[in-house]
Amino acid sequence: MKLKFDKALSLVAIGVLSVIGSAQAASVYEIVNIEDYDLNGTLDGTRNGYAMAINDENELVGISKGKNKLTTDDVDDSVIDVEDGISEAETITYSVYSEIEANNFTFIASENASVGSWVPEFYSIADTFDPANEDYDDDDELIVNDVDTYFYGINNNGVKVGAYTGEELTLDYEGTSTTQEYFYYREFELRGIAIKNGVEYPLLPSFTTYERDQTSDVDAATVEVGGWSLASRVNSDNLVVGYGSTELSSASEDRIDNCIEEAEDTDDDNPIPTDICVQILQYPDEDSGTRYIQYQTRGFVWELDNLDEDGLAERTELELGLTPDDDDTLIYTAQGLGINSNGDVAGRSHVYRNGDEDDLYFDAAYWTRDENGDYEYNWVEMEDEVYYSIAYDINDSGILVGSYTKYIDGYLRSKFFTFDTNNPEEGITTPNDFQTSLSDLSSKGKDINNQGQVVGYIESTYDKDTPRPKVGFLYDMNTEEFVDLNEQLTCESKGFLRNTDGDWERNTVSVQDGTGEILTYESDISVVEANSINEDGTIVGTAFILKPEYQYDTSGELIVGENGLALFELDGNGDPVTSYLPRMVVLTPTGGEACSSTDAEDDDAYERQGAASFGWLFALPLLWLRRRVKK
Repeated sequence: MKLKFDKALSLVAIGVLSVIGSAQAASVYEIVNIEDYDLNGTLDGTRNGYAMAINDENELVGISKGKNKLTTDDVDDSVIDVEDGISEAETITYSVYSEIEANNFTFIASENASVGSWVPEFYSIADTFDPANEDYDDDDELIVNDVDTYFYGINNNGVKVGAYTGEELTLDYEGTSTTQEYFYYREFELRGIAIKNGVEYPLLPSFTTYERDQTSDVDAATVEVGGWSLASRVNSDNLVVGYGSTELSSASEDRIDNCIEEAEDTDDDNPIPTDICVQILQYPDEDSGTRYIQYQTRGFVWELDNLDEDGLAERTELELGLTPDDDDTLIYTAQGLGINSNGDVAGRSHVYRNGDEDDLYFDAAYWTRDENGDYEYNWVEMEDEVYYSIAYDINDSGILVGSYTKYIDGYLRSKFFTFDTNNPEEGITTPNDFQTSLSDLSSKGKDINNQGQVVGYIESTYDKDTPRPKVGFLYDMNTEEFVDLNEQLTCESKGFLRNTDGDWERNTVSVQDGTGEILTYESDISVVEANSINEDGTIVGTAFILKPEYQYDTSGELIVGENGLALFELDGNGDPVTSYLPRMVVLTPTGGEACSSTDAEDDDAYERQGAASFGWLFALPLLWLRRRVKK
């Protein structure tokens, strides 16, 4: 395998030598969701926006994250709408003793939308309502969303897929507290969903209910644990790929048994109902982040055009890359992440490499579909030095894209790869990026179209011991060109405008703060991840845009001036302190010219900020899936 790896690398290196320095041959792109040098890239009332997928009809789906709760009416009836406004004291945490509040919201956008071209438009799943609109019940209590929603894919028929959490349920509190009225919980933590012609179809996993058999020591019991599932992509035949729970881990069964026994303990002054005990275990531990209810997980394909008698999509479980022993207590996972028009699936699975039970890995995989609709598991062969790998997508020609992780120059790095499933004996190919040999820049290929164009993200600096900022990339398999998308943008798309002399300069933003003074900072937009590309070459993903920071008091409250405006954080020179916020970005090919203007100050500022706050997105839709052993 090592020889195949090295051979693939050297062949690519030879090819890249012929095109090095010709990056300008790649398409020039324009960011088309810019309005007045600002990215129109998240829902009103939220802080961050992410475009997840686009179809060939120029329709996209995305996620907004971070409820903006710092909108305040002052004595002058002016309004403060602070987009970078969630202080640490107001971050959302979950507890069975407090109401559930959602923090993730789904949106759509399109080139020809009635609300405006590429304007994010809230899309309700499971009766959620627009986070920008507040509503009150009959008791004049504020109604809040309690369901988190996510979009991950859309096909050319407009079918959208993703996931959502269960709605808030309550149980009367019984215990010693005199102020607690209810327990708060959910029926399930995450459920896949598809929306077809406006109708919502829950995509159930095969396991949602724990049933304890009766023995001489314990009574029979049934507990709705909910299970979990997620839909990641949908193809043109309305086949949905994703993953979900198939059974509880043995350790989780023991924990639920303890919940049942504690609920039946009549001597306890603070009895915890079984459903509430299970919910506590489902929530991440406050200190470690561990979820103590854990599931065996497998990939699934749901058929939206084939419903059962209950109106649910028929599902097929994808084969795991190994066969566990009957007494095995480890947790094994397989995930379906991408699907092509043939129904072939890309993803990853636990596997014994080359059948050796001493070599258990979490590796890229694909499942091919035969004429009968049956799926066969296939391992993407990896060399021994690779720690783990993943495949994100597969196009109609059977080209797989993903990444693997190994040590390069003494550091653990991820490298983007391509793989031809029609010629698996050739092994994976690691395209060169910004060098003529294998660099140590981590990269991930997230999507590939049928033209052989791949998009994803790559690190942009060579610092060894500090977090590295990331940029979106475009790789063309036909020409072997690999480009930083920021280097292919028009000047307007990077925050520049022409001055009276005809030269390009940074657009200056002027803002008034709570002191009444006018403060200025310069526009800056940087594409940090490309998530999806359609057949016309339109790319969607995430960009960072520069915004000012605000002052808070010791209680985490926003500081407001006498004029009703927020006070900006200032540096030693009296200039506003700025930071980068993530926003949905849409890039379309244009006949314009790539911007050659730059400034060193901007580059330094971007490196200081990095992409640390963006890390959560790179794991989606791979929530809660680290391999765990019995505890």
